Amino acid sequence: MENYQDICDSVRALCSQYPGEYWRKLDRENGYPTEFVRELTESGFLSVLIPEEYGGAGLGVEAAVAIMEEIQKSGCNGAACHAQMYIMGTILRHGSDEQKQHYLPKIAAGELRLQAFGVTEPTSGTDTTRLKTTAVRDGDSYIINGQKVWTSRAEHSDLMLLLARTTPRDKIEKRHQGLSVFLIDMRNAVGNGLTIRPIPVMMNHNTTEVFFDDLRIPADSLIGEEGKGFRYILDGMNAERILIAAECIGDSRWFIDKASKYACEREVFGRPIGQNQGIQFPMARAYASTEAANLMVKNAAALFDAGQPCGAEANMAKLLASEASWQAAEMCLQTFGGFGFAEEYDIERKFRETRLYQVAPISTNLILTHIAEHVLKLPKSY
Repeated sequence: MENYQDICDSVRALCSQYPGEYWRKLDRENGYPTEFVRELTESGFLSVLIPEEYGGAGLGVEAAVAIMEEIQKSGCNGAACHAQMYIMGTILRHGSDEQKQHYLPKIAAGELRLQAFGVTEPTSGTDTTRLKTTAVRDGDSYIINGQKVWTSRAEHSDLMLLLARTTPRDKIEKRHQGLSVFLIDMRNAVGNGLTIRPIPVMMNHNTTEVFFDDLRIPADSLIGEEGKGFRYILDGMNAERILIAAECIGDSRWFIDKASKYACEREVFGRPIGQNQGIQFPMARAYASTEAANLMVKNAAALFDAGQPCGAEANMAKLLASEASWQAAEMCLQTFGGFGFAEEYDIERKFRETRLYQVAPISTNLILTHIAEHVLKLPKSY
């Protein structure tokens, strides 16, 4: 696996222009890092997975992993824009030539922002096959009705990739059938059947719930074949888990670096606190956990880029990396003591941000059930 050092150096230089003060101000205002996302886009980092023929860099998930890790390691927050990397994969792999030619160059150039992924619903949660949002064909249109929740960045996106039911559940043979993927232009939809409501949460994630009330969209908004949408989004979910795992590795490295420097400088009882094994051992364990998780992230990314099955590896990468970052966060906060709770050190912000990834985009428990059933061949538990 390449280390993409030149890319990492460029990302680090860009991130240096967005220090803690920038993110703390956004936190207080629940704002969106428009300037940061614009600069990442203009620098080509968010289009790294888009083929060159459509204006992207044409690189693989391994390069995207390096970018997302460096963003988090630099103290910034890639959650504001990471979806653009993996959502477009559904269009690239399953869209028509017309859809790819129309949308991908504009996404790569930053003319259109594809940041919203409408899958999760209030009543079904992670049980995607039971979603209730419907898309009913009506001549040259589809009529959308339903609700999505935890649809992050919907207010800051031009396009949304939506998973909806096109065949009633009682008329399908297998539970993953009857779901279809649509690309919705939210610029036309908001106020015409689409309503977006922000959800205040413990971190600045710009998340929302969205409501569809007889939203009419063109029939050519459908991606691929009707009824096969669940399969279409699986690759995107694997990429999502790998990239978020990389972000967790970056978070963990940030926490460890922050804590180790502080432990060498901070003196209590006439000696650096880093001299105490009560400080050293948790830090060393966090470092070991991070390095081990990073190997799984690299393995999953390499398999994805090689076109090999990587569902188990992507899930394990996300599991191990999210736990490593939380372990590092706990260690860092404990090392700083009371100062860790002060806004100016950015620890409490990153502490809140990295905690999310044991819950979303898939919870730790669901990953464990996936490993149990699909890897260890144990009886299905749900």
